[in-house]
Amino acid sequence: MSALDELLAAVPDVVTDPDILVSLARDSADLFGDDKPASPLAAVRPRTTAEVAAAVRVAARHGIPVVPQGARTGLAGGANAVDGALLICLDRMDQILSIDPANRVAVVQPGVVNATLRRAAAEHGLFYPPDPSSWESSSIGGNVSTNAGGMCCVKYGVTTEYVLGLEVVLADGEILRCGRRTAKGVAGYDLTRLFVGSEGTLGVITEITLSLRPAPPPSLTLVAMFDSVRAAGAAVGAITAAGATPSMLELLDKVHLRAIEAYKPMGLSTDTEAMLLIAADSADPARELAAIEELCRGAGAVEVYTASDAEEADALQGARRLSQPSMKHLAQSTYGDGRGEVIIEDVAVPRSAMADLCDAIGRIAEERGVVIGVLGHAGDGNLHPKILMDRADPVSVAAARAAFDDIMAVTLQLGGTCTGEHGVGLLKRDWLAQEIGPVSLRVHRAIKAALDPAGIMNPGKVF
Repeated sequence: MSALDELLAAVPDVVTDPDILVSLARDSADLFGDDKPASPLAAVRPRTTAEVAAAVRVAARHGIPVVPQGARTGLAGGANAVDGALLICLDRMDQILSIDPANRVAVVQPGVVNATLRRAAAEHGLFYPPDPSSWESSSIGGNVSTNAGGMCCVKYGVTTEYVLGLEVVLADGEILRCGRRTAKGVAGYDLTRLFVGSEGTLGVITEITLSLRPAPPPSLTLVAMFDSVRAAGAAVGAITAAGATPSMLELLDKVHLRAIEAYKPMGLSTDTEAMLLIAADSADPARELAAIEELCRGAGAVEVYTASDAEEADALQGARRLSQPSMKHLAQSTYGDGRGEVIIEDVAVPRSAMADLCDAIGRIAEERGVVIGVLGHAGDGNLHPKILMDRADPVSVAAARAAFDDIMAVTLQLGGTCTGEHGVGLLKRDWLAQEIGPVSLRVHRAIKAALDPAGIMNPGKVF
């Protein structure tokens, strides 16, 4: 029996229509020169762990590559198909299985959308903090697979800090349960954290046990404008050095402010060079923001104001979440539909080095003759420089690629990392090897070989 026949017999929902497969073949990343999507063998849309396991067993018997997919909102190519692959699309495994207010625990399937879980937790007076910009569409399974962060992570941390346990279908189709439901537990190796951030290279995550927090008090939001990105970076350093704990500390440069205003006018100032978007949700947020305002002014802020109400605060935070579509709109309007492309960096440096990284990015943009917009989770030193290019112009592509590599190189020189939250995927494989070195790379490969000896799980990703 052929692999396809076995799949059709083993799993209720198998997709073989070429047009549908093309639509499933890649995530949201713009990759250098990646014009032709791969041709997968088929896609399955399971609703249960048993169906995932059945599909993986068929793939293992026939040596077929397996590419797990969530909502395909990733920005590093981690969910992209490879030729002949079996796509396991987890969007229909979208049930919140339980929320336990007494123990502050939720159990969910991987296809649950981040915003759906957050709203469901809020009904119980609880809070799920990780909030990537794509929170309205990205799935918890994808967030776990990339160890996603978000705008709240400056205070509340990234996804791995909330994952208590996992159910994972391994490369041979066996089902592994790891982790716990208790607040504490140190029995055995921490396999749960091994799978968090593994980008589907070690198994398919089919169930996630998450820690929740009590809902925080209502927050207040402050905006500070600066006449240079470096001054904004210096303000971030002053805020963190003072021991302040804002629940949000985001940086947007003039390129982003202008792009957002062009995409969806919101009254943002486009005359200054940079904006910090800062929120506080402490017991006394007004007092906390007053202290932060003084630090911003001391660092050279030319204008500081506090949102007048929750509606204005939500609008300002919504503007930050528009950064990606607005920059895509800018690229398309600059180079033409189908030609303009945005390559998104995801680098992080020690907070004390962020101003130096901002300066370096400005120099790189000038030297390479490319437009680079800078924004990011400044309170973590995690920046997302966005490089615009014309994909139809080889000179523009080469300049963008050179700028990308320059930013990676200076980030590592400053003691940083090639990815703060988007994952390695296809985009950062070479830079991961440079960052972790040959000994760590050998250990990574040994772990991969132990769990996936045939190399069928998301091949070609990460390393």
